[in-house]
Amino acid sequence: MASSAGLYLGLMSGTSLDGVDAVLARFPSPTEIEVLAHCHQPFPADLRAELLALNSPGDNEAHRMALAANAVARCYAAVAGHACQGVTGQVQAIGAHGQTIRHQPLAFDGCGYSLQLLNASLLAELSGIDVVCDFRNRDIAAGGQGAPLVPAFHRALFGRAEADVAVLNIGGFSNLSLLARDGATTGFDCGPGNCLMDLWIAEQRGPAYDANGAWAASGSVLPALLQALLAEPWFALPPPRSTGRDLFSLDWLLAHVRASAAGARPEDVQATLLELTVETIAPHVGAASELLVCGGGALNGQLMKRLQHRLPACQVLSSAARGLPPMQVEAAAFAWLAQCFIRREPGNLLAVTGAAGPRILGALYPR
Repeated sequence: MASSAGLYLGLMSGTSLDGVDAVLARFPSPTEIEVLAHCHQPFPADLRAELLALNSPGDNEAHRMALAANAVARCYAAVAGHACQGVTGQVQAIGAHGQTIRHQPLAFDGCGYSLQLLNASLLAELSGIDVVCDFRNRDIAAGGQGAPLVPAFHRALFGRAEADVAVLNIGGFSNLSLLARDGATTGFDCGPGNCLMDLWIAEQRGPAYDANGAWAASGSVLPALLQALLAEPWFALPPPRSTGRDLFSLDWLLAHVRASAAGARPEDVQATLLELTVETIAPHVGAASELLVCGGGALNGQLMKRLQHRLPACQVLSSAARGLPPMQVEAAAFAWLAQCFIRREPGNLLAVTGAAGPRILGALYPR
């Protein structure tokens, strides 16, 4: 499907801290995407550890954050170089998410903030491409949550006039987009996606994640622990809502395990954390006839199996079944948001974030 539409590069590193995904794409029409390249690069182990540490207060934070932002920019530039090889001059802009280390919308002073580490000036310098970043804070300034930002893209790409569709991104955290057949779109964060499972397996066994959910599948759900986790007040908040590691941290998890599951088998805790992810998603899917899953959670066979079991009337599918592989969706969304910025089109949805009105999201760092 050839097109003269401009090229945009989306760069995404999520709360799972697994690395950077790059998607080079063009958008031939408002409802089409053509992916020309997809690259992934893991974060170096020392940078991943530092980014995880910076999610919590610590010593000399300003200095460490500045150096981490430089390191993130270098990682982004390396992935961008691979994705744009031979076509750099044709890329209109990079849409770069940056690495979230704090997300506190509406907190403290009534405005709050969302902080993504990225030296966008360095990225523009290294890539030779205009960079659009800092997508969340304009929405927050307008009274919104600044998240999730992908439902508008989900609507454009996956919405159907003949059926209600839900799109579920499961990264470190899970967020859900509800695309009604009448054109209405809502979306919100559901809660922890992979993050607590990743923290627990790293704490207990060393790996960064539970491949295919195999360790969780070997355990049994602990009802008392599950109910204690679900009692977290955040889960009772109505949308619009968003969250992050500020709340759902290793300390939060360990406190609950000590209180409700002391002495339990570690694999049973893992099974319970997987069930927490399922139980914080399933009640919100509503009348959707299909649930399209993207992000790393789509590659977790046990998680997909449990979602389908919990939603027997809804077909649970990888987003690949509708044309876009699960590890490309979020990066593609930031390519789309960069296009919105360049065209001076709003990128937020009021029903999703709660902002006072449509806003053009992002800030430009010219090459």
